Amino acid sequence: QVQMVESGGGSVQAGGSLRLSCAASGYIYTSYSMGWFRQAPGKEREGVAGINYGGDYTVYADSVKGRFTISRDNAKNTLYLKMDSLKPEDTAMYYCAAGRLTYTVLARLRQSDFVYWGQGTQVTVSS
Repeated sequence: QVQMVESGGGSVQAGGSLRLSCAASGYIYTSYSMGWFRQAPGKEREGVAGINYGGDYTVYADSVKGRFTISRDNAKNTLYLKMDSLKPEDTAMYYCAAGRLTYTVLARLRQSDFVYWGQGTQVTVSS
């Protein structure tokens, strides 16, 4: 059974940092591309960052480039999102997701391309 569990969310002041983690089941982790998405109240879910299964290709939304870093540790079956220089507009529920994606598809960061999803972890940034 596929399981993906996010952790690491919380409340932080603007300019602060957080690191999100996503623990995934072994089969899905070693063969799937992974991504982080977020959804703010009243807004659609949007792609934040993606990484291929080898960890050597990453893609970011323009709004987080230079501030967020996606990575994965295959030995620990864990996906990470390091978030620095956080802004109030980064406030959202953050979700990890997985899917068998080509580089072209991964680059789109489109939620419909991802098959498996976690339950989400809340990030709140105050000004």
